[in-house]
Amino acid sequence: MKLKLATVALGAVMAAAPAMADLVVPNLSYRTGPYGANGTQYADGFNDYFTLLNERDGGIGGERVRTPECETAYNTEKGVECYEATKGSGALVYNPLSTGITYQLIPKVAADKIPLYTPGYGRTSAKNGKVFEWVFNAPANYWDGASVAIKYLLDQNGGDLNGKKIALVYHNSAYGKEPIRTLQELGKKHGFTLTELPVDPPGQEQKSQWLQIRRDKPDYVLMWGWGVMNQTAIQEAANIRFPMENFIGTYWSGSEVDVKPVGAGANGYKALTFHGVGMDYPIYEDMKKHVIEPGKASQGGQFVGSVLYSRGMYAAVVIAEAIKKAQELAGTPQITPAQLRDGFEALDITPERLAELGLPDFGPEIKMTCDNHGGSGMARLQQWDASAGKWSLITEFTEPDQEVLDPLILEDSEAYAKEAGISPRC
Repeated sequence: MKLKLATVALGAVMAAAPAMADLVVPNLSYRTGPYGANGTQYADGFNDYFTLLNERDGGIGGERVRTPECETAYNTEKGVECYEATKGSGALVYNPLSTGITYQLIPKVAADKIPLYTPGYGRTSAKNGKVFEWVFNAPANYWDGASVAIKYLLDQNGGDLNGKKIALVYHNSAYGKEPIRTLQELGKKHGFTLTELPVDPPGQEQKSQWLQIRRDKPDYVLMWGWGVMNQTAIQEAANIRFPMENFIGTYWSGSEVDVKPVGAGANGYKALTFHGVGMDYPIYEDMKKHVIEPGKASQGGQFVGSVLYSRGMYAAVVIAEAIKKAQELAGTPQITPAQLRDGFEALDITPERLAELGLPDFGPEIKMTCDNHGGSGMARLQQWDASAGKWSLITEFTEPDQEVLDPLILEDSEAYAKEAGISPRC
């Protein structure tokens, strides 16, 4: 009898367990804490794209995709715990949506030989695949964004920023500090002065920073914020009547949750992005048919089409395309993390392929190689229309200033290689 019960119990466990052939892409999400309002939308988009592939296509290459979630609360220690808890599940790749967690995972994924995909965040110099074999950050990184913002300001000023004053309001963390060196170098090249204004996380106290801005009267303000810091900064800018058209946020300071709480005061605010906005893309018809209407959407699909939902979906698109390429190269649908690394390094998402995916002109071409893990770095700007309650794209995709960025990436990555004892490859 005991044997029979044990057999039944084992059968139940095996029935409940996923097939080992499933493609496992853990979702290190954060739906709680001061950054939960942002993180939850990204996590939904990430989940829903893989649900779409499962429901519409039967997965990727005939293998279904699982996205087991682990809550990090945007806490570095918890993020590392989530990685350690899930890496033995057959995990193929990680996308932690946190620069702090990314920095801690870089040496771990190198030791474990598991790819780390950090689009628009993480360690910028990981673009150098010669040093960072397991990290990919296409289509754009922080330094790309800083450069594209300055290029935009150059365009707005007839190509001359000499004598202009630019203030950087930034999250006082590894994330927020990422663009500083780039902006300093661009200031030397173009003659503008940079004032750095750190904001301690989570960022609800910014009175002193904006009093200084009111006193110093910079021509432009750039923001590297996240979570509640963003809406607080936009509100403070409105309070001192800083011209919103001269206020530009990074990729992570340009979502609906950042501007809607400020109401009409946020009108005209601008932000960087590396993808399209809104739902005017064919993919959303498929999402509606296969995911939302059947009731399979993450959290009921309440954030479908938002900036951060679309960004999470886009991250999943790139990972899925890398998996498909890896399967093609390996000649098997059941790939390993090392084979997925090869897939990333051979990835070329052309404009034609994006259109096939239902995302025409959604992002720039993503082409990665052994030495280039960051793609072209192209980004564009969007602007908030408070009365319409939506973002509009106001520029085309713009290339960053590689003349300034390439030496910085080389310097930082070579320093890391020396410190970590890494011999550059490729």
